[in-house]
Amino acid sequence: MKILVINGSPHPNGCTDRALRELENTLVENGIGVERVDIGNKDIRGCIGCNFCRTHGRCVFNDMVNETAPKFASAAGIVVGSPVYYAGCNGQALAFLDRLFYSTSGTIDKTMKVGAAVVSSRRAGSTSAFDEINKYFTISAMPIASSTYWNEVHGFTAEDVEADLEGLQTMRNLGRNIAFMVKAFDAAKQEDGFPKQERSSFTSFHVEG
Repeated sequence: MKILVINGSPHPNGCTDRALRELENTLVENGIGVERVDIGNKDIRGCIGCNFCRTHGRCVFNDMVNETAPKFASAAGIVVGSPVYYAGCNGQALAFLDRLFYSTSGTIDKTMKVGAAVVSSRRAGSTSAFDEINKYFTISAMPIASSTYWNEVHGFTAEDVEADLEGLQTMRNLGRNIAFMVKAFDAAKQEDGFPKQERSSFTSFHVEG
């Protein structure tokens, strides 16, 4: 089993990376493989709602999103890390997630894949970014992994994060919880299978006029 880790930060050795490394090390210590994808410095544009993916099974823009989709399909879960710049998830990460989740809605069964958000900020705005990322999981029948505090670290530099002992502790506890969840879900799947997801109904409201 492996967890796909998405780093949305453009800084290779920054605060978000430091948090994710603490998490990744804990996952490996608990017998879970890790595959990292760094998207912060990639040219990724947002979704244009063209629905090309509905008929072709991939996004019309052939970039990191299409490269990452098979990795997402084979993973037991996904962790998305994002820095906070203006009280929310950074734009690069949101553009990537919009297209990854939308373009794979018909090709990847995300049921019971574990999802977790990791955010880093200097002081504030972290919980709104946390909420933004978690919404991708809750629309996809994906259980969210939690920790002993919101999944965040604080600091202006990676060295600051080193001093955020509670933040690093939160990452380690998150890693242990993710490992436990994916192992438990795999055992339940072998025993009973995953719960059925009904998708036949689609409510749409039209205004007559």
